[in-house]
Amino acid sequence: MGDYLADSESEIRDLIIDIGKRLWERGYIVAKEGNISMRIDDGEILITPMGVSKGFMSRDMIIKINMDGEVTSPNKDYRPSSEVKMHLEVYKQRDDVNAVIHAHPPYSTSFAVAGVPIDTSVLPEAIMILGEVPVAPYGTPSTSEVPDSIIPFIRNTNAILLANHGALTAAIDLITAYHMMETLEHTARILCLATSLGNVNKIPEEQINKLMKIRCETGIPGEKDISSASAGPNRSSAARAKKIRSRKLLR
Repeated sequence: MGDYLADSESEIRDLIIDIGKRLWERGYIVAKEGNISMRIDDGEILITPMGVSKGFMSRDMIIKINMDGEVTSPNKDYRPSSEVKMHLEVYKQRDDVNAVIHAHPPYSTSFAVAGVPIDTSVLPEAIMILGEVPVAPYGTPSTSEVPDSIIPFIRNTNAILLANHGALTAAIDLITAYHMMETLEHTARILCLATSLGNVNKIPEEQINKLMKIRCETGIPGEKDISSASAGPNRSSAARAKKIRSRKLLR
């Protein structure tokens, strides 16, 4: 796809539709799985509907809600995603986050089923883009158990595995959140393949520190230090989020 100008609500809806199609085409979601949301201002969010394939959405299917989960643009045909509580919890915990994606990419979800965090210290790109990737305890989908399960982690990372469920990415904008999901699945797949070969070499800590320094210097927003689970969220990226109007979605 080309450039997206995020100035109008209709264009944001188009971007959500495109991301849904990409998730479906890559096999990160099947049937009616997954959900996508984007914060459009301090009080409203656009979110995908429940009971619809995210690979076949149209503008009218995207629903507008407030931070209490109340629908502000009534739609008699569609209701907000059943995981709306999880999305709202991310936005409440992170004022630097404007987009959330939940999907079930096979390799990442395999780690979630196994209860194994994804060790990003094996690839420079994973360190730079993802940071720490923990596993949140299992919660029954569509209930408050899921948002409750991510609270201990979401302030310190932008990618979380949901035990026996799937994966969650949160970012300053929707394209960044999507790229995180791609990187998460790519890293999980490489880890599985390397493990099958009988050995997984990790990047030395001193080299990880160099990568973290580069990440800080280049101003990558929102990511956290994989060596510290106690770091707070990068609040400086909140201002950056307000200025970003367009991003190029790379293949």
